[in-house]
Parts: sequence; structure tokens; C-alpha cells
Amino acid sequence: MYKLLLSLVLLGLLAKSFAQGVDSKQIRLGCGWRNPEGLGFRVSNTPADEAKFGEFPWTVAIFKIESVDNQNLNVYVGSGSLIHPNVVLTAAHHIYNGSQLKVRAGDWDLYETREIYLHQDRDVKEVVVHKDFNKGNLFYDIGLLFLSSPVDLAPNVAVACLPNAKVRAASGTRCVASGWGKDESGKYQPVMKKTEVPVVDRARCQQELRRTRLGDIFELHHSFMCAGGEGADTCTVDSGAPLVCPTQYEPDRYIQHGIVAWGVGCDQQTPAAYVDVGHLRAWIDDKVRGRGYDQSSYTYLD
Repeated sequence: MYKLLLSLVLLGLLAKSFAQGVDSKQIRLGCGWRNPEGLGFRVSNTPADEAKFGEFPWTVAIFKIESVDNQNLNVYVGSGSLIHPNVVLTAAHHIYNGSQLKVRAGDWDLYETREIYLHQDRDVKEVVVHKDFNKGNLFYDIGLLFLSSPVDLAPNVAVACLPNAKVRAASGTRCVASGWGKDESGKYQPVMKKTEVPVVDRARCQQELRRTRLGDIFELHHSFMCAGGEGADTCTVDSGAPLVCPTQYEPDRYIQHGIVAWGVGCDQQTPAAYVDVGHLRAWIDDKVRGRGYDQSSYTYLD
């Protein structure tokens, strides 16, 4: 029933977009569709690490709401991915402290309003963090944000696909992370960034990490996967950002295998650690179902 309702909603959006003169191909059925050329406009001399508007329509910004001089301010804390119109997947370490949170879907430049499709803000009504999350070593660094009301699917707002339980992306697969990162001075960047990195075998990753300050007895926890090690890494995006990998048979369609978690240094030859989404898929399904939502929205059917 949920699949039928979701299809009807998407078909309604297609009809609405057509009536408004929007290319109907920009809204596609199912999860995980990337828009590699962006939506509607291009910026000249775009840096290689800058995403195009609408390129990753599942990537959302997360803010905490702070009161300053009797005004509520949105303070950026990290990125996440939309996996259902009511649900965002992200890292636990920036959402577990009890702050009031807000999610913004469909944005690109956080400081400007030049996009041709509007972004959508939603308050977070519930924060769910894995019961075994450890803020010291970041084991089980995964959390879900349940929104006060669903976002409207649009060309610039769509859901990510998640891998089946226990499925990991193959070593060497070239994947891409997207989010709003920091520059060399530590300031957050207003325009969405992207970074392409290869998946790294867990045994090799652990060996590489043991050569760092972590030491020769370090063991990579099973809630993590690894990617990177080519110099450019996800320091250019930020924690909670989705790491998506291409599907085998459908161009421009991706599955989120990782969540940006931590690394040793920045722009190093050492792989970084990501939350292993496939390993924790059963936990995600359990929490989503427990709130009355269907996991079919983020399930990839090949």
C-alpha cells in the first residue's frame, strides 16, 4: 500500500512539474537518483570539489536552534541524508546532545536564495541514536531524525537508497560523499561540496590506520567501513554526510554505503572511517518501522 501511495505522490508531482514548465524527467521514481549535470543553471569556473545544484537531492543540512537576544538562530552542525520524506539518516555524534534541531532539504548554497527550486525546512520531532553509541570512540555512530512533517519530493529533494543488510561495497569501488565542509581556516562552506573516494578493504584499512598515531594494536570496529587514502578526502565535506556508491546496472543511480565519521588528519594518504550502513541496516529498519514508516522508500530493487 505504501509503495502505491508513494508512486501516486510522485506521479502527482510529475504532473504538477509539467504544468509549471519543469522538465518531468527531473523527478524519477525510486530512490538514489543523482543529477550529475545539476538542475536548471550552472556556475562558471566551478571548482572540482563543488557539487552542482540538485546533484545530490538526498543530502540535507542539519541545524541546531539557539536563542540569542530573544531570536532563534539556525546554527549549522552537519549533514545527513533523506531516506524517507519523514526520516533523515546521519551520524550520532552531532545530534545526541539534546539540542533542538531543524533539517533543510533541497538546498545548495546555505547563504543565498539563487536556486530555481526552493529548499524546505522541517523541525525535528524525535532524535534516535543507536543504544551502543560511544561518544569517545564513535562506535555505532549512527542516528535518525524523525521530522515534524514530511518534506515534499521535488527535483531537488529526493531519497537515498540504502544497501541490503550486511552488504558492503566492493573494495576499489569509487564512491562520492556530499555535504557542507570546512575550508583551511576551519570555517564552514556555504556551497555544497563533493569528494570522490575509493572503498578500501577493511584489513588494509586497519593496517594503514595502525601506521598513524592510533598505534599498532588499533582494531577497526565492525560498525565502520573505510574509503579514501588518495590525498583528497571527506575533510572537504563533514560529519554525517552520505557516502554513496554507483549501482551496477543503472547509470546515475547510487546506494548509500557509508556515513562520514572520522579520519586521522586531513587530505592524507590514510583511509578515513565511515559508518557501515549495510552492517546497521537492520537497526535502521527496526527504528523506521517502529515509528510507523515503511522502509520501501529507501530500498533499492535491482
